[in-house]
Amino acid sequence: MDQIINFSGKRICVTGGAGFLGTHLIANLRAKGANNIFIPKYEDYDLVNPDDIARMLEDSAPDIIIHLAAHVGGIGANMAKPAEFFYDNLMMGVQLMHQAWKRGVEKFVAIGTICAYPKFTPIPFKEEHLWDGYPEETNAPYGLAKKMLLVQAQAYRQQYGYNAIFLLPVNLYGPGDNFNPASSHVIPALIRKCLEAKEQGASEIVAWGDGSPTREFIYVEDAAEGIALATQRYNGAEPVNIGSSFEISIKDLMELIARLTGFEGAIRWDTSKPNGQPRRKLDTTRAREYFGFSAKTDFEEGLRRTIAWYRDHRS
Repeated sequence: MDQIINFSGKRICVTGGAGFLGTHLIANLRAKGANNIFIPKYEDYDLVNPDDIARMLEDSAPDIIIHLAAHVGGIGANMAKPAEFFYDNLMMGVQLMHQAWKRGVEKFVAIGTICAYPKFTPIPFKEEHLWDGYPEETNAPYGLAKKMLLVQAQAYRQQYGYNAIFLLPVNLYGPGDNFNPASSHVIPALIRKCLEAKEQGASEIVAWGDGSPTREFIYVEDAAEGIALATQRYNGAEPVNIGSSFEISIKDLMELIARLTGFEGAIRWDTSKPNGQPRRKLDTTRAREYFGFSAKTDFEEGLRRTIAWYRDHRS
């Protein structure tokens, strides 16, 4: 295990720090002693623009950058805007890391995506399989744009000795998630769908695909802990999965959310809609061995908290 960074007195810039994962990560960093955190707001800095990146780095003068900011969405959003998802994520990350290296920022923590893995990765996903095929088509442009941060981090480490690390969090869920139907991921989308159907007295709800794909989810507070621990303790070239190792089919997920929200109608599967990646489950050995991280939150308990949060914050 590498030397542990003492966050106290370090200037830490968290891009996307005002977002879903970001707010939980900020709380975690503060609990670990961070007392100088800079959170660039999109209204002030468009990180796709190199001039805004330069100004943001001037204003924040960071010792550490944790790059969470991303242009993200579910399958529908990725299919509708593949060019935007590719360009925005690539330009944001590549320019930010380059300018951070030029300015002498001590450490760069790049947050990748599970969508970077090949469509038919053997289960469980091991980091060494990242390059064994093309990602699932519906979100490949996004996944590949984020994957370039791994290439860049390793290249800059090799040529410049730059301390950039690359983490691969699995799908997040939890309080504060995005429940906008146009851009939300599967768990908030299904929670909202079930609650609205229950209130409207609907006899059925429609879900995309056939329910057969599997997914792994990590509770947002667990993901924040994994990223914070890696920032403190990991200084290596290898990519590292951040996950829970808990796999569930979309069909079982749908039925579980229906039960927890009290929706008692039928579930109809629209098989004209895409399934997305067939299976998703991570091998989380590296995170445990390299920086002592393993997820703690029980999935059903995490779902209950998420549903309760959405009920309280819907208006």
